[in-house]
Amino acid sequence: MAKIFIFRHGETVDNRDHTFSGFRNTDLTPEGIEEAKTIAEKLKNEKVTKAYQSDLIRSQHTLQLVLNGYHEGVQIITDPRIKERDYGNLTGQNKDEVEKKDPTHYKLWHRSYDVPPPGGESIKMVEERVLPFLNDILPTLKKDDVVFICASGNSIRPMRKYFEHLSNEEISTYENILGKIYSYSVQ
Repeated sequence: MAKIFIFRHGETVDNRDHTFSGFRNTDLTPEGIEEAKTIAEKLKNEKVTKAYQSDLIRSQHTLQLVLNGYHEGVQIITDPRIKERDYGNLTGQNKDEVEKKDPTHYKLWHRSYDVPPPGGESIKMVEERVLPFLNDILPTLKKDDVVFICASGNSIRPMRKYFEHLSNEEISTYENILGKIYSYSVQ
């Protein structure tokens, strides 16, 4: 069976400051670098054959730190379909301030499955780009493949839904913790 390890990028400046990042290209904080190194330590004995990252620097920097020194010559594939959710007009705004100004819409925009923030993507819309990514890579896996996927919190939601058979409500409310590794075996 092939193995897939999915992990979220390390903490970014926007995560730390409680800012809607979306497609903003924010890099890791010192804590985020340490989180990536912890993931690297946990996965150092895995014989990774392919690694996927989004086109955002936080995903690429995390994957670089995870692979560094342990996995020479690994095929790294950049796929924008696994990047963070586009928060549209909320991008760059402080989450706490948005919640204070408009608590009803904040809850809908932040965690409902099918209500997008103004000019942005809903979790359903993210799922509609992430599932084709999975459908493209899964049939290509060989039985001894080990795949790393470094994604963002909202792009991990549909991946977990797929592998763990979660409901729309569950993927909308579950937090994908920085530094946590989700592992799956596939035939």
